[in-house]
Amino acid sequence: MTTMTDTASAVREFKMPDVGEGLTEAEILKWYVAPGDTVTDGQVVCEVETAKAAVELPIPFDGTVRELRFPEGTTVDVGQVIITVGDPGSAPEAAAAVPAAPVADDEPEAPKGRQPVLVGYGVAESSTKRRARKPVPGQVEEPPASTYYAAAVQGEMNGHAAPEAVAPAPAPAAPGTRPLAKPPVRKLAKDLGVDLAAITPTGPDGIITREDVHAAVAAPAAAPAVVQAPAAPAQAAAPVAGGDARETRIPVKGVRKATAQAMVGSAFTAPHVTEFVTVDVTRTMKLVEELKQDRAFEGLRVNPLLLISKALLLAIRRNPDVNAAWDEANQEIVQKHYVNLGIAAATPRGLIVPNIKDAHAKTLPELAGALGELVTTAREGKTSPGAMQGGTVTITNIGVFGIDTGTPILNPGESAILAVGAIKLQPWVHKGKVKPRQVTTLALSFDHRLVDGELGSKVLGDVAAILEQPKRLMTWA
Repeated sequence: MTTMTDTASAVREFKMPDVGEGLTEAEILKWYVAPGDTVTDGQVVCEVETAKAAVELPIPFDGTVRELRFPEGTTVDVGQVIITVGDPGSAPEAAAAVPAAPVADDEPEAPKGRQPVLVGYGVAESSTKRRARKPVPGQVEEPPASTYYAAAVQGEMNGHAAPEAVAPAPAPAAPGTRPLAKPPVRKLAKDLGVDLAAITPTGPDGIITREDVHAAVAAPAAAPAVVQAPAAPAQAAAPVAGGDARETRIPVKGVRKATAQAMVGSAFTAPHVTEFVTVDVTRTMKLVEELKQDRAFEGLRVNPLLLISKALLLAIRRNPDVNAAWDEANQEIVQKHYVNLGIAAATPRGLIVPNIKDAHAKTLPELAGALGELVTTAREGKTSPGAMQGGTVTITNIGVFGIDTGTPILNPGESAILAVGAIKLQPWVHKGKVKPRQVTTLALSFDHRLVDGELGSKVLGDVAAILEQPKRLMTWA
């Protein structure tokens, strides 16, 4: 979709782009520019969060920022104008619509040479600095809002935030005035449903702190939200206001909300069938150790998931009808002649399923490199929406949690998902004798509209056969 507009007054508009398949909105997490700043083509101007990922948006033209249309923490529909840019040197709007941060906040410089994770615009190194705001004496600088957000589910920065100095508590903000709070605190208050105007601040110079917000949520409804000392380490969710700490309510949003909606839609749309097989993977585990010493895999991540992924890809090659999608609107089966292999990844933001594009065409070392990059990017929270679009089949490795097996739910639009259980040393009949062997259980769920029992059994059987005799990797490739 078009994300910029030229007007007669030479003011160009940058609209919220469609940053993901099926997404209609995104939340502005952080602005990196302010009215009056000079921007260049490809410069990252803000970070936004969709239901699938947090991404940085580069602007596609040069000029001077005139107006930021929305403050941080605002959810914006795709297609809405979020920033306007005039000719270089032009004056900003007389009244900017965005209080990006309280007057007391001292912002860092806009990062130089940042590489946007949103594909679509070129990357240009920026020398732009955000105009400094007047500092407040004694104020402790906080990390950017996006940093706090990434750490929220890890115990609010692991409880290591410096305690605020205890000072006589000023009164809550007067009616009609905007309470002083930094962007991360405003976001926390919004997520927990707390009215900042009703909080008595304890921070220096009347600034509301994170502890103030948590104290307001935890306090009984009739009690004033006054904190006499720094609260205990913050948590991702606070006890119910007015309750006795026996319940916790967690706002459902972002990745968790999108995942829930997708799983409900999948479970009640596609008729699921799950088949199981237990297999001796002792030879596969030996091959993993051998590949770790192979110079062709030097510097690459080599683990059982690599060989399981390759086994599934070969099984799909032998049974291509499993790699398809159901088109409800046209009542058609859409066969895919490529495999975008999804790998379910648990991250601080929730479960995401990025996929390796054209995994079917990759050699084993190339697949190892792609898997390593996928996992690293997911753990760092930098997975782009594009990496989570267009998957055809998925692997979920529940064995890393010590689980033997499960019945995985299909990702919407996909025909099959393979769950891999824990690999354990178990007694197994091998060559007529009971011996200790490395054993795991595989579970394949598939859409019964596309895949019948015979086809599903063939796919699962081929995966098991390869893992039991990994030399088939060479003979079947």
